[in-house]
Amino acid sequence: MRGFALLGILLVNAPVIAGAYDLGSQPGAAFADRLTAWLVTALFTGKFYLLFSFLFGYSFTLQMRTADRDGSPFAGRHGRRLMGLFLLGLAHAVLLYPGDILMTYAVLGLVLFAARGLRTRTALRVAALLVLFLTAIFLAVGILALTLDDPGHSTTTAAARTAAAYRGDPASVILTNIRMYRDALGGAVLYSGHLLAAFLVGLAAGRHGLLEWRDDRARKATRRLMVIGALIGVPGSVFTAMCAYRPLDSRFHYLGQAANILTAPALAAAYGCVLLTLRQGRYGPLLRRVLGPAGRMSLSNYLAQSLFLVFVFTGYGLGWYGGVGPALLTGGCLVLYALQLACSAWLMARFRYGPAELLLRRITVGPSDGHPPARRNAPQE
Repeated sequence: MRGFALLGILLVNAPVIAGAYDLGSQPGAAFADRLTAWLVTALFTGKFYLLFSFLFGYSFTLQMRTADRDGSPFAGRHGRRLMGLFLLGLAHAVLLYPGDILMTYAVLGLVLFAARGLRTRTALRVAALLVLFLTAIFLAVGILALTLDDPGHSTTTAAARTAAAYRGDPASVILTNIRMYRDALGGAVLYSGHLLAAFLVGLAAGRHGLLEWRDDRARKATRRLMVIGALIGVPGSVFTAMCAYRPLDSRFHYLGQAANILTAPALAAAYGCVLLTLRQGRYGPLLRRVLGPAGRMSLSNYLAQSLFLVFVFTGYGLGWYGGVGPALLTGGCLVLYALQLACSAWLMARFRYGPAELLLRRITVGPSDGHPPARRNAPQE
């Protein structure tokens, strides 16, 4: 599931890193660019970070079990893991991409630790309240925006300055990353409620081993959730894309965000259920072979995506910022994702961990933890 979610993360992050986020809505934009931007917003934006967040909460329960099995105090191990995530996220935000989510995960991981004793029903209720509260905030702002006569204000000058800074030397890129992260910090804090809700749902699911269920009742429940999630999530996603890329104007932006916050969890759940259904069928071995290795080193792949994109689009390398439209960019992202799947399969056949995962593990449990070496030396491993 992590390997699958990497594709959505790449398609959503790439337009921001490449300076192509608004190119699909510009006057005179090519039809292919408008359509691609519309589809990416409808099908991917706001869904795949929820999948990762759900899995973060789910794996939290697995890590608790592992610490208990090893006789290691979980609090210290979890704290070191979060510290490692925060430091990786800080380096990622400053050097590569100010839209980093790892630091937010690290901070919310402390909240998740504090909430680990919540009953399942309570955790789900709190998650639902967080989503409804965040939806209400954006709905109120959206209704207020509709009362404005001006459908939007021009940001051409600011966008031109940002493009010039990202095409500059590495120091200019770093300073711009810091400024962009500082400017977006309020939004990151606001959206953290969405992430925490997914954490809590993952915590509840992991406590009951939901993803390991294999009986007929579980299969029927998975298919039912897939249908319900699609029926709720698709209309909300379509409305969000309509607000972002026509036919509605920018006054409807926050209403579109409210719809996305409310319905994206349903579509994210539908995506996950599709994958679970396929995994339990005849395509299961193929999915595990293709997506599994990339998912096992998802942190390394997430960082590698940013590294490659900033080399192509900023002053670190080619400096193509703002010069590639959404359609061509999305095609390039599909090629990059395919290469990541292939490289991950090659690496995971030879090593137990990806480079970022190994570093995080060393921070979490130390270099000498009694486990076999990171390299796969023996065929039976």
